[in-house]
Amino acid sequence: MSVLATATVYRLDTGAGRFSIEPVDPDHDAELVQEWLSDARSAFWQMGGFSVADVRDYLRGVADDPHQAAWLGRRDGEPTFLVETYDPARVLLVDVHDARSGDVGMHLLVAPPRGERVHGLTSAVMATVVRFVFDGLGAKRIVVEPDVRNEAVARKNAEVGFRVLRKIELGGKQASLAVLDHRAFDGSAVGAVMDMVSLHGSPEPGSHLRPEPMAMAQRHLVAKAIAEFTHERLLAPVVDGDGYRVDTVGSSYRFSASRHALEHWAIDETSLTRNIDDRAAEPDAQVLIMELQAELGIPDALVAVYLEEIASTLASGAFKAARGGPSATELARSDFQTIEAGMTEGHPGFVANNGRIGFGLDEFAAYAPESGASIRLVWLGVRRRLSHLSLSTGLSENELYTAELDPELLGAFADRLRGLGLDPEDYRYLPVHPWQWQHRIAITFAVDVARHDLVYLGEGPDDYRAQQSIRTFFNHTRPDRSYVKTALAIQNMGFLRGLSPSYMRATPAINDWVANLVASDDTLRAARFEVLREHAAIGYTGDVYHRVPSSAHRKMVAALWRESPVPRLQAGERLATMAVLLHRDADGASVATALVRSSGIPAEDWVRAYLEAYLRPVVHCLLAHDLAFMPHGENVILVLDEDVPRRVFMKDIGEEVALLADRALPEAVARICQPVDDREKALAVFTDVFDGVLRHLGAILDGDGTLREETFWRLVGNCVERHAAEHPDLESAVDLRAARFAHSCLNRLQLRNTLQMVDLANQSTSLLYAGTLANPISREAFPRLDDV
Repeated sequence: MSVLATATVYRLDTGAGRFSIEPVDPDHDAELVQEWLSDARSAFWQMGGFSVADVRDYLRGVADDPHQAAWLGRRDGEPTFLVETYDPARVLLVDVHDARSGDVGMHLLVAPPRGERVHGLTSAVMATVVRFVFDGLGAKRIVVEPDVRNEAVARKNAEVGFRVLRKIELGGKQASLAVLDHRAFDGSAVGAVMDMVSLHGSPEPGSHLRPEPMAMAQRHLVAKAIAEFTHERLLAPVVDGDGYRVDTVGSSYRFSASRHALEHWAIDETSLTRNIDDRAAEPDAQVLIMELQAELGIPDALVAVYLEEIASTLASGAFKAARGGPSATELARSDFQTIEAGMTEGHPGFVANNGRIGFGLDEFAAYAPESGASIRLVWLGVRRRLSHLSLSTGLSENELYTAELDPELLGAFADRLRGLGLDPEDYRYLPVHPWQWQHRIAITFAVDVARHDLVYLGEGPDDYRAQQSIRTFFNHTRPDRSYVKTALAIQNMGFLRGLSPSYMRATPAINDWVANLVASDDTLRAARFEVLREHAAIGYTGDVYHRVPSSAHRKMVAALWRESPVPRLQAGERLATMAVLLHRDADGASVATALVRSSGIPAEDWVRAYLEAYLRPVVHCLLAHDLAFMPHGENVILVLDEDVPRRVFMKDIGEEVALLADRALPEAVARICQPVDDREKALAVFTDVFDGVLRHLGAILDGDGTLREETFWRLVGNCVERHAAEHPDLESAVDLRAARFAHSCLNRLQLRNTLQMVDLANQSTSLLYAGTLANPISREAFPRLDDV
């Protein structure tokens, strides 16, 4: 291929520096390349034993072959990476890949770091090389075949949008054959950023804020707002021909919709129109809110805050629309963190669900979960006498640090403190969100930093990924290590996302108590139901704000560690956030249906397995122990085996678990005791599971033609009845087959107070109701239940 042998130097300016790519000079570059190949981190190239002469001969062979080429990449003039390109129809993949015209194979070697590691460099190099192969060499698709064991490369490939086709045997190794086309790259988080890059400048801020993606975000959010406000009986659409109509002050909205159990409305977004005095107008979510302010009951003093959260939700939606993202089928087959970054909806019920007020454009790209970017946490030394660290039983402070931090890093922390004339024994180590350090701690707590009560120790080396909760991070470098949940003083979905040191003091004890209860219960053990314990919590209390009776400033310097589910996986199992079951891709296809189809089992069997894994343990905890979780999609991790949910992990225990009966508890755990009557106990299932999760899933499967809604709810009823039949001795008076239950409304909470929806210490008193809902598994609906 002539495109492989061009001698043109390719240049690209990016936010990570100026990159150039030029043909390798075998005689001049062999010594440098041999040094790179001999590094242990280049082991997958299988050339670590090559001498300089061997490498020179190898590079000459590549240069002499018209179907291959080798390229040297520089960053700001310094040699940084090696690229090989080849024609897969003639080299390496001849017998294992059905090459198309325009396919170009690629290998990439990033030089081992010298001195301080540059954060994000590998991602920037990968994106630059992909752009070079597409634009500089004219490729239509890029083909790669990394060793299946090379997880680091697999992550970088996924980051730019490569799609794995299959595993192949290649040259004595098992490889993952993957391809990337222009559309997938442009739709990836990295590609979206690269599209902002010019040859002569830096990334153009806000390139996703264009009319087309914003129009898609507006249409989606207006449809969701009408559907959810109608569900909460704030609106009442009227029949209008073959569809429905909502009239507001100034506008008339028409749409087609299907209606489902629990007063759920599934609006066809493509059918939505808006008219002003019989003239067509574009849907606008902020205008809709202002038109409906009286019906929604938003106080005048808080409406601007809610409008800002709507604007931020639209900005996030436009980013996702511009990016595209994987199809439902691809996402269903993806790994744990690709799925996490692929979510587009946020909370299925809340309309303003991506507030993030406080983030700028750069911070959105760096820290939002949908960006898929790697993040390195900032570490602080906090003076021991002005802080507290609470730990699970059997875990010591030293064991925590040695499990989560490498010895070299701990040594560097100690050296940093000694260099300032401080005694390391006087300090604990606290992880901090980079945004929090820059915008809050270094400013709001400047005095504490100046007097060395808080000491900046630098970034840690592990790469983390933001989860859907935005302030919780999964360790991508060491998945066996704990999640880290940090304080983050941005406004998001009705809360300032801080962490209270005093409130978290009991978190490990609460988690221990719940974990012990779960482990001692035969039914929960049989279901392999587990909780991910928050086993350590740290908070700084030496600031002046802790002398104020009540202030959000008291929740800004704290963190906790939560167990990772990865070490608990068995062969053949993989993880997925349960939120993925409610996800639809850009074309409207659902991941739930994709999983059902790829599982190869009937939809009834798939749903039955899911309910046994998820609903049954939640019901059992309530009826046997009066224990309620907050089991929405983001708080539950599915364990899939051959694409079928077989068990779950429950998380976010310390902040959201509640004991709903008056029982004796250890003093450290007593705050979770929140007695309510039996009808309100039932809402732990009715509101949080039936209304919060299953009404959406049932409508999705029904709308896809995957499973009729009546059959879905019959399966739910069967699960509840089967549990009751197996536990006749339970004395609970909670009736999950009652005719109706109180309609607890989430958006009404946020609309009432956009700054703080509920009192976390007593959530029951904060609830708002809108009458009752018909129970879809009531005795009236299903007088007799049996397996479908």
